[in-house]
Amino acid sequence: MLGFCEKCHDMVKYYIVEKKMEKNIKGKEIEYIGKVAVCDECKTEIFVADIRDYNLRMLDDAFREKEGLISVSEMELILGKYDIGKRPLSLLLGWGEGTLTRYLDGDIPTKQYSDILKTILNEPKHMKKLLEENKERITGIAYKRCSEALMSIEKESPMTVKSEDKIDHVVKYLLVNCSDITPLALQKLLYYAQGFFKAFTGEYLFHNNCEAWIHGPVYRSVYYKYKNYGYNPIEENEWDYTDIELDKIEKEILDSIIRNFGCYSGKVLEKMTHAEMPWSITRIGLGDDEGSDRIIEKGLIKKYFQDIKLKHNMLNISDISDYSIDLFNKLY
Repeated sequence: MLGFCEKCHDMVKYYIVEKKMEKNIKGKEIEYIGKVAVCDECKTEIFVADIRDYNLRMLDDAFREKEGLISVSEMELILGKYDIGKRPLSLLLGWGEGTLTRYLDGDIPTKQYSDILKTILNEPKHMKKLLEENKERITGIAYKRCSEALMSIEKESPMTVKSEDKIDHVVKYLLVNCSDITPLALQKLLYYAQGFFKAFTGEYLFHNNCEAWIHGPVYRSVYYKYKNYGYNPIEENEWDYTDIELDKIEKEILDSIIRNFGCYSGKVLEKMTHAEMPWSITRIGLGDDEGSDRIIEKGLIKKYFQDIKLKHNMLNISDISDYSIDLFNKLY
């Protein structure tokens, strides 16, 4: 990587370091983790356009989070969840037809508009009501696609599914879509699924508590169900995998977890979780081989994965790969 150093008066190689930054916006101090380029020769900071753009995106994400405003990635989730375009959704909402396009390009919505979009993201019933009441504003094709997406969500997410059973559906999905998954690896994939689902949707994927055991994060009920497999792959051929009840967004995020973390062995995943803040903080004061049933607070998981999403500028679910690759390279 080359950049111009004003002190050296030459094109020089540089390296990048992370730095805590602050910016006053509308009288409010916004803190975020940015990057700076440092000259290899004289060790002074140099200007690099790509890094400036990255820092602006990090600032934007931090400002939105502090103000409780919807993120670009969350708006993209709305479009995917309901199979609707930017223009049709703007029209359904009674906004200018280019409003959603501007927001997705970086314009910051008002708190009122942001709250409307958050409600749509989290409440399919509200979206259905909006669609039916304003369907004359959009084309028949757009209406049909959105209506079919809503029907699919209703079918995939029946009200009879209990929150305490959700982790079982997640486990089934991981088992049927991962090859040779061991109990150790399964626990870590559940942990990453919970963290990234919270970061991208604002909701927890399931409500079971995670404990900080010697070998990393563990969901106790899942551990006892599969502990007899030891370090061998789990084989549950007698299961009926047709009754997996997860919605489209849940499956999309789980698919990304499988692609980006399911490729690693249980021991590699264990080492990854040991390097992360939620597990290490929860086990402060404990020896390496000392057992514990301490619960990793959901707030710790929430903050860590929100920070990871911000730090790696994750605009799409597929960007989870940036973190998994970076973490693996740091450890190996």
